Amino acid sequence: MRNDCRCAPTIVGHGVGDGRGKVGTMSDFSFLVPFYGLVSAFLFALSNHFTNLGLERSNARSGTLVSIATSAIAYWLFAPIFLKSDYWLTTAALLFAMVGIIRPVISTSLAISSIKMMGPTLTASLTAVTPIFGAMFAMLFLGERLSTPIAIGTAAVVAGAMVAAWNPKGFKRSWPLWAIALPLGASLIRATGHIVTKYGLIEVNSPSFAVLVGNSVSLGMAMLFFRGDRQALAYSVGGGKVWFIAAGLANALSVQFLNNALAVGDVVAVVPIVSATPVFTLLMGFLYFGRETITWRTVATIALIVPGVILVALTGSR
Repeated sequence: MRNDCRCAPTIVGHGVGDGRGKVGTMSDFSFLVPFYGLVSAFLFALSNHFTNLGLERSNARSGTLVSIATSAIAYWLFAPIFLKSDYWLTTAALLFAMVGIIRPVISTSLAISSIKMMGPTLTASLTAVTPIFGAMFAMLFLGERLSTPIAIGTAAVVAGAMVAAWNPKGFKRSWPLWAIALPLGASLIRATGHIVTKYGLIEVNSPSFAVLVGNSVSLGMAMLFFRGDRQALAYSVGGGKVWFIAAGLANALSVQFLNNALAVGDVVAVVPIVSATPVFTLLMGFLYFGRETITWRTVATIALIVPGVILVALTGSR
């Protein structure tokens, strides 16, 4: 039976809302949207660095398999906390499964391959065009409105991400030009996933259930794709697996917080905030992983992205 309770939404273990058919709005939880979005961005950046460490000892396909398997297993272990049997009988379950077909298995494969070829910072920078795809899809399919301040903030975030990847002397690249399609393809898939997930959360307001279904289906897809790849299966139990396990956990939590934000906020406001990933990637690379140096590009990136995120957060919270 559908829960038509109109009581005030509460924060529970699987998201914000009354659990079925009622999703909070940004005005109800204005402070949660930027919080969830920034935590998601931080965790995704952390996942990028963990993945990069794993790729030093293994390959992209085994990394994808281990990462997705870790996410799926972790959510099944905690499923008794948030899972309700009637969730499986909803249209939302089908929508979340559809997302799982393309994300994270395809998007993660593209992102990991991009990190392998281009590095974590450039990958994070190019995937920052996700807000553009997300805004277009949200206006077309969800009827959301892109206000002028949010548009300006989104543009600042995208510009900051591009600055992070720009080199005045040109790229000293060892990768083919077509490799740019890898992070851009991942962005397109993620933006599509945001829209479909938002639709599903309107019926079943359980971000954790969305992650569980998506990762489970994606794990099945990954095993299907790699069933004949002995190298991927061999490496999945070899070197680098610890880093891929860590990346899988970080990525799963990142998607959890992203879905939490989508449950209470508009896509046009959530996605730009989540796209602050390059800032965290740069800072963590400099402070902890020794892969980055502070340059004028770092300062410019932060100077563009941080105000852009603040503008989006403040405007979207009204």
